[in-house]
Amino acid sequence: METTEYVKTIAREGELLADVAERAGTDAPVPSCPGWRVTDLLRHTGSVHRWAAAYVAEGRLEPVAFPDPPELVGAELLAWFREGHADLVRVLTEAPADVQCWTFLPTAPASPLEFWARRQAHETAVHRLDAEAAHGVLYSALDPAFAEDGVDELLTGFHARPRSRVRTAEPRVLRVRAADTGAVWTVHLSAAPARTVQGDTGEPADCEVTDEAAWLYAALWNRLPLAGPGVTGDLAVARLWEETAGI
Repeated sequence: METTEYVKTIAREGELLADVAERAGTDAPVPSCPGWRVTDLLRHTGSVHRWAAAYVAEGRLEPVAFPDPPELVGAELLAWFREGHADLVRVLTEAPADVQCWTFLPTAPASPLEFWARRQAHETAVHRLDAEAAHGVLYSALDPAFAEDGVDELLTGFHARPRSRVRTAEPRVLRVRAADTGAVWTVHLSAAPARTVQGDTGEPADCEVTDEAAWLYAALWNRLPLAGPGVTGDLAVARLWEETAGI
């Protein structure tokens, strides 16, 4: 995907997140984030948007902590979220393509600008799913190519980091297949961080997960149960993912 596509996705997903959160009410619980209410969801995502925008806008080369969200509620909190979201879209739209700033995933896009556009597109989309869960509605559709990209970021980026908790004492192989886009990932699990290879390596898999990319996106990001007819083989591997893969 191009940077401009990611930015368009951030704009669309952030607007949908805010609209659904407003309909749900800021005091509504968020089932996909135990212990959170919509207020927490808006404060978290709004802080992340501001945190990400500052790296690009200021060319920050070192990591800094998330900014503390204000103690706002209701309509004022929604307005604060929308303001930060709009500023993130503006910063990413206006930034020069060669801007230099800090990034944090081991398999990141070539440019920092593309990295932050991609990361915030998925950050916003995942939390839009959370807002819909709070409102008790079915998840809105995700573009299959975007969903495939988000699965790839999760498997080859987040879970390649030392902080990933998806570990097994005895090596296991998890294969993930997107039935609609054709993408395949082979995930090697062990006592070390997961090692993911794009494609079917031909080696036997202990567990296979096959479904449309949008379902894989929601399930692997722990927004749906990793279960069903498309999950075959050693189901303990799927349970391990559900129990330890939260970001």
